[in-house]
Amino acid sequence: MQRNVVLIDFESVQPDSVEALNHEHFRVLLFCGANQTKIPFEVAATLQRLGPRADYVKISGVGPNALDFHIAYYIGRLVAEDPSAFFHVVSKDKGFDPLIEHLKSKKILVVRSESIAQIPVVKNGTLKSNGTLKSPTERAEVFIAKLRKTKAAKPRTEKTMASAIKSHFQPHIDEAEAALVLKAMVETGFIAIEAGKIVYAQSAT
Repeated sequence: MQRNVVLIDFESVQPDSVEALNHEHFRVLLFCGANQTKIPFEVAATLQRLGPRADYVKISGVGPNALDFHIAYYIGRLVAEDPSAFFHVVSKDKGFDPLIEHLKSKKILVVRSESIAQIPVVKNGTLKSNGTLKSPTERAEVFIAKLRKTKAAKPRTEKTMASAIKSHFQPHIDEAEAALVLKAMVETGFIAIEAGKIVYAQSAT
């Protein structure tokens, strides 16, 4: 599975837990400001369990954007080591966004999330509790639950449904896998496909 590198701006975001990142394909770097001296026990304990896949980066100096520049440096270094990885900056600081857009223009996979829960691979229900990928049937259940909750218009064609599935489960899904999820949705009876059109069961509307 693709490696996910999570860089946490601990000056901006102080999570109570990082247990959602306790899986083999995550590498976690926690960046602490010069004046930060305490880390929640649950966070420290989880990072300890990650072993060599977790690091603390303590900023020695102070000043505007000091921590931000450290994160930018580490992203550059880690991209050189593994350009295929997906990088997640966990921060409420929108100052990272121009850098992220530049990296995306260089075909580097990177996003900023404002919490651990908002990291795409955590948020979209791609993973089981043991860190392995959910099966197409399990992903279909996740996506059906999403559609039941949404107040927006539901996809009405096979093409738009497949696109919506890919968008929800990105980056860990391709067209073939999206097709399997769509097939599994049909098998549940939640939808049917007639001449390329999506027909929802009465209970789905």
